[in-house]
Amino acid sequence: MTSTTERIENVRQRNLAAVLELVHRGSSPSRAEITARTGLNRSTIGALVAELEAVGLVVETDPTASSRVGRPSPRVEPSKDLAVIAVNPEVDAITAGLVGLGARVFHRVRREVNHTLSPEEASAVIADLVVELRARDAGSTRRVLAAGLAVPGLVRSSDGTVRWAPHLEWREVPLTQLVQDAIGIPTFADNDASLGAHAEWLFGAGRGVNELIYLNGGASGIGGGAIVRGLPLSGAHGYAGEFGQNRPGLHDSADRATLNGTLEDEVSRSRLLRSVGLEIADEPSLKAALHRSVDPAVTLEIERQQRVLAVALANAINVFNPERVVLGGFLATLLEWGYPLLPREIEASTVPAAWEGVSIYPAALGEDRLLIGAAELAFAPVLRDPMRIVES
Repeated sequence: MTSTTERIENVRQRNLAAVLELVHRGSSPSRAEITARTGLNRSTIGALVAELEAVGLVVETDPTASSRVGRPSPRVEPSKDLAVIAVNPEVDAITAGLVGLGARVFHRVRREVNHTLSPEEASAVIADLVVELRARDAGSTRRVLAAGLAVPGLVRSSDGTVRWAPHLEWREVPLTQLVQDAIGIPTFADNDASLGAHAEWLFGAGRGVNELIYLNGGASGIGGGAIVRGLPLSGAHGYAGEFGQNRPGLHDSADRATLNGTLEDEVSRSRLLRSVGLEIADEPSLKAALHRSVDPAVTLEIERQQRVLAVALANAINVFNPERVVLGGFLATLLEWGYPLLPREIEASTVPAAWEGVSIYPAALGEDRLLIGAAELAFAPVLRDPMRIVES
């Protein structure tokens, strides 16, 4: 039976978490705004903010002038003194960042690789990148709490085991443990596209939307995620959103580049790279190369991929009936190329009623979307229970 003291402590913990979440997701809300959003009284909010500030999670800043009657309310910002390591291992590179509360990316590093890394090799590279990030941040007193990994594959949510990452050639890999042993801080992992969906929903193009589909296009293919009724759709074990493994039925067989291939076989970053004569490139470099090209074959390949992607997105819209579709990575480039060609192709394959009111956006967080998503994973324990930071 729960005692009165335990009930009071549970309420306090929930209130601290609610305030920290508002500060983390907001744009420096004032105390008055936090009071209005939580429904708690002003003195309680003052005490909660003071407690969060005392443990280094938030800072209060000078109030800004407003048209409201009375003394302006102080604004509350996430502290810059805390951060997590965020990592995205891919087939062509490993990217890592130092990310703070409020989705602030303090530093970002990328290490290109010339072969498919084993899990052990990847862990060693990640350890090197963490050393580099700490060196870049040497002038600060920032405390690093944990690490989050955005992995292009199926990741078991209960323990972070990579069940299958086909492009990395990893199966049943205890990646979180390998990386945790290599860098010495608590480590968490999840699917990259699911984390990208969460990041875009919290901070990017999906903000404020309760029904969202997100597709991510990267070096390891296409993954996705969905927000349903304002909650991430994870599936029974964390594997939901593998849109890239579906096989779209095409109107014109001439649009098929593979024999009965999946979406990620047909709509492929590697095909785009080859079309402009590149072996490896980050997202901005590939986008720039595609736009510079005057080769008609490049345009034909982009338009073919748009038509295939349109069928897959139409299927997803018919099934989920979202408010918004967000496309990240090279899929955002396909959306922006010749806009609105892709939305018109999608509309042609969608049930008219399901298409009504759907908006399609490129990912707003750009190259940082997966790092921000991985950071959310690492920050999750503190966001659930802010006072655990005193123990860590």
